[in-house]
Amino acid sequence: MNTESTVHNTSEEFSAMIAECRNIFEKKLDDYGTSWRIMRPSSLTDQIYIKARRIRNIEEKGEESARIKEGIIPEFIGIVNYCAIALIQLTLGTGEQLSKEKAIQLYDRALIESTSLMQDKNHDYDEAWRSMRVSSFTDIILQKLLRTKEIENHNGKTLISEGVDANYMDMINYALFALIKLNFEAV
Repeated sequence: MNTESTVHNTSEEFSAMIAECRNIFEKKLDDYGTSWRIMRPSSLTDQIYIKARRIRNIEEKGEESARIKEGIIPEFIGIVNYCAIALIQLTLGTGEQLSKEKAIQLYDRALIESTSLMQDKNHDYDEAWRSMRVSSFTDIILQKLLRTKEIENHNGKTLISEGVDANYMDMINYALFALIKLNFEAV
């Protein structure tokens, strides 16, 4: 538990981490365009899973065991960005390439919707995430990925649960919480 008397501004910290993720998203658009438009949401789920598994492996084995020396921060950024892409693909379906401007507009919309969800939940849970470990965010993201895969295996149909879009938004928020803890707080 964080026993410091530090005052945190979740909205500002969220905005800073979103700006960092968006910056990477824009640079990748410059490098690759919207080549991701070919991907189905289920393929994006698998891509996010790979990133989350790498984070967990590094958490369990230590950074010194990793052969690629990037650490976990770029992986959490990747989770945010791939979840945003998955939300775009859920809305548009696979298809033609988008202009950079349109892709950024859709990305921003996905992050605004996710941030709104975070603000509502954060209000109700009273910043409980601040007392959590980064490794718990990793495990929750992995759990949400397994849930998403199950829903996808059932053609998106659920009996009582939220759909894959809600899971992608939750994963964005948990990845952003991890980034905040890694960048603004002593872990």
